[in-house]
Amino acid sequence: MNNGRERNAVPTFSTVRRGQTTAGNGYQLMKQADTAVLEEKIGYTFSNRGLLDQALTHSSHAREQTAGKDNEQLEFLGDSVLGFVTSQELFQRFPDFTEGELSKLRARLVSARHLVRIAKDLDLGAYLRLGRGEEKSGGRTKSALLVDALEALVAALFLDAGLERARAFVLEHLIGPELDRFEDGLEPAGSEDYKSELQERLHASGRPEPRYLVIAEEGPEHRKIFTLEIRLVDPSGREFAARGQGMTKKRAGQAAAREALIHMDSPAWAQAGNSRTEATESES
Repeated sequence: MNNGRERNAVPTFSTVRRGQTTAGNGYQLMKQADTAVLEEKIGYTFSNRGLLDQALTHSSHAREQTAGKDNEQLEFLGDSVLGFVTSQELFQRFPDFTEGELSKLRARLVSARHLVRIAKDLDLGAYLRLGRGEEKSGGRTKSALLVDALEALVAALFLDAGLERARAFVLEHLIGPELDRFEDGLEPAGSEDYKSELQERLHASGRPEPRYLVIAEEGPEHRKIFTLEIRLVDPSGREFAARGQGMTKKRAGQAAAREALIHMDSPAWAQAGNSRTEATESES
């Protein structure tokens, strides 16, 4: 929805209203049309347009003006907001990840290499306010400037509309798509393969292979929580069940296998084996 404004319309001098200067008003109209397109892309119209202008203003432009701020302070704040939102999302999505695994994944999501791709997808360089020298040297395509502007935009959203609106932008444009792409096949670095270990231990003891059953699926399609139950025969011949949860069936299965291994190392499992031995000796 463009609210009646053409996406790439460049105003001509004929659009200037009476009582306004041609050059000055022409510049202002063109600037507003440009940033309106950006607002459409991110799905938000700023109440304080000065925040948006500041987020897009490089220090080279601010130095050439008698007044005005650049985006360096906003970039500082936006970096913190991005880090917090990303950390919280990872904490909620991957409750069984270690601190090291969460840190490694966060570093990937907030890296300059990742963020510059998002900035280019938004065509953020087209909206930057640059000084003449930076303009001539190709500032609109420089990775560092694009990443700084993107983080400043996060801060501008935070200041204009609050944390939840900034969070929505980060999740929709910055980290959500990337998480969705690799979440189903993701295994944390250095994680153990509990299912394989369980399989090997059961095979070595001559016991039947475990059975995995999906017993519950909760939550919306894009954020489901799966509950898997693993069933195996303990040393006494009775069936034992362990459960695990995860954002994918694979991870839920790993969690269930881990619980089963913990039980196999417990006194209860050893006691079941002793009971089985005593029963066999009595029968003989």
